[in-house]
Amino acid sequence: MAQQIPISREARADDPRADAERDDGTHEIAPDLAYRRLVLANVVFVGSPGAGDRNWVLVDAGIPGSKAAIRSAAAARFGEGARPAAIVLTHGHFDHVGVLEDLAEEWDAPVYAHGLERPYLDGSAAYPTPDPSVGGGLMARIAPLYPTKPVNVSSRLHLLPADGSVPPMPGWRWLHTPGHAPGHVSFWREADGSLIVGDAFVTTAQESAYAVATQEPEVHGPPMYLTIDWPAAGGSVRSLAALKPERAVTGHGRALHGPELRRGLDALAQDFERIAVPDQGRYVETPARAEDGSAYRSL
Repeated sequence: MAQQIPISREARADDPRADAERDDGTHEIAPDLAYRRLVLANVVFVGSPGAGDRNWVLVDAGIPGSKAAIRSAAAARFGEGARPAAIVLTHGHFDHVGVLEDLAEEWDAPVYAHGLERPYLDGSAAYPTPDPSVGGGLMARIAPLYPTKPVNVSSRLHLLPADGSVPPMPGWRWLHTPGHAPGHVSFWREADGSLIVGDAFVTTAQESAYAVATQEPEVHGPPMYLTIDWPAAGGSVRSLAALKPERAVTGHGRALHGPELRRGLDALAQDFERIAVPDQGRYVETPARAEDGSAYRSL
């Protein structure tokens, strides 16, 4: 699959040499912001190294089978036995909540998410079925195999406050960035221009197994096979581009920073329909939305 907006490797936000010296299994992009790649998706760690128990936050909860990798990175970065103050979600797709139930229970941690994601997190509804017809490569072709059933963390679930604050993350605000999922959110820290994107846009062609393996940097629309409302997705990209972020870590691909990131994001925002929207697809023609209930599939 051709890259949507190729980006120079120099725009990588992490420092591979410093990461190797630190050797905690993460890629650090700011003193208190790092991520770990888990085969298909990233999880993000918010908090200073050595922060200790309840003084850091996990954003998203990986793919199924990734608990040990997340735990080991957390222990190396924050201290053995250090539990998060909370697990905060960008959305509830399988590759972002793969070990959510296990980690929330083990760490006795509250879970924060947008209200429109609640049915996928309290066991009451499933996402719409993935759409392999969008094309783009192997990852799209096998999309019908991806889990869509909800998890159930209802006893620990808290909805993000309407005022945009993120209670366990002082200095950050949540932004509603729907399209890929109805209650998708991104997290923005204006003080230093840091953006935790989720899948509102990504930095690899997630539809292609080759691109997922090589991680050549690009600015790319949300993963096509799970995006259910393309007009909303375009609006979300435009709202994030308007922020002019200094650095961005996405749910898939490498974190990017600087002028190249902003150039790519501006280009995606300006021509989203041509660059990111597939030529065909179930949700291209008929979006699935929370407003009419079509985003929530009965179990």
